[in-house]
Amino acid sequence: MDLTIGYAAMLEQFHPTDIISYSEYAEQHGFSGVMAADHFQPWVPQQGQSAFVWNVLSSLGERTRGDIGPGVTAPTFRWHPAMVAQASATLAAMYPGRHWLGLGSGEALNEHIIGQYWPEAPERINRMFEAIDVIKKLFTASLAGKDVKHSGPFYKLESTRLWTMPEVAPEILVATAGPVTAKRAGKHADGLITVGAPLEKISMLFGKFDDGAREVGRDPEGMPKVLQIHLSWAETDEEALANAMTEWPNGGMKFPKADIRSPFEFEQIAKLVRPEDFEGRMVISSDPDVHRANIQKYVDLGFDRIYLHNVGRNQREWIDVFGRDVLPKLVR
Repeated sequence: MDLTIGYAAMLEQFHPTDIISYSEYAEQHGFSGVMAADHFQPWVPQQGQSAFVWNVLSSLGERTRGDIGPGVTAPTFRWHPAMVAQASATLAAMYPGRHWLGLGSGEALNEHIIGQYWPEAPERINRMFEAIDVIKKLFTASLAGKDVKHSGPFYKLESTRLWTMPEVAPEILVATAGPVTAKRAGKHADGLITVGAPLEKISMLFGKFDDGAREVGRDPEGMPKVLQIHLSWAETDEEALANAMTEWPNGGMKFPKADIRSPFEFEQIAKLVRPEDFEGRMVISSDPDVHRANIQKYVDLGFDRIYLHNVGRNQREWIDVFGRDVLPKLVR
């Protein structure tokens, strides 16, 4: 599997027309593919945006040539899984072979807005895997020209099918940061998504994912492993640190964030973030080679697709530097 280094488009930070422009620019400078998360709100008010991911992905499909994936959307609270299946199938029909479906168990920041009970993590994960079951049923039945129905603990689906389908269903990749979810993902999904973390933790996740895949008779070697890396590059170390502290303080928060409901709550917590809190969590440096060495570690670990997010507003300058000094030096 070839190595893909893509652009992580932050809809939480930039207006959608800017995102499309930056994504085009990144592709012209050696990046391949775009991922964008399905957020209803930004993490902190300073980030300032939160556009509808499916609209933006459709436009990105027209304006770029690489893979396009929501990394990730939660098919569990704001969305019934049937609606996510329809959105994904349509995008894949419009841009054959380019769209992958990234799924996660959700965060209160985005999902609580519809006023439902917000359950503990185990239920959120169970919901996600039932939603995956619904989506896979719809993809399979629709490709076969048949209706399907579902009745489970969390979701019901009356007899129906997706009337617009691609020739091949999109890959379903699951976002995971824990061993139990990783193993279940290996059994039920087509690939794994995670964020930058200590190498030993990711090696453990890979092992669990591979175990799950082998248990159901699949070869994990051919299943994509996708990584998103948050980083801060600027022309000086001081500017890179200031960008991290101002634009992406959530990157320095060393605790699970899935239960926090408001950007204004995150803003209050951000006042407690100190520069040292980013250590081991996000590389902050003006030296492109420091960033290259960090990305190379993940390439060596076995990731197929790595999407990079520079947390500053200096997107074009960063794309110029990384397209010239970082991407060409990465070795598979």
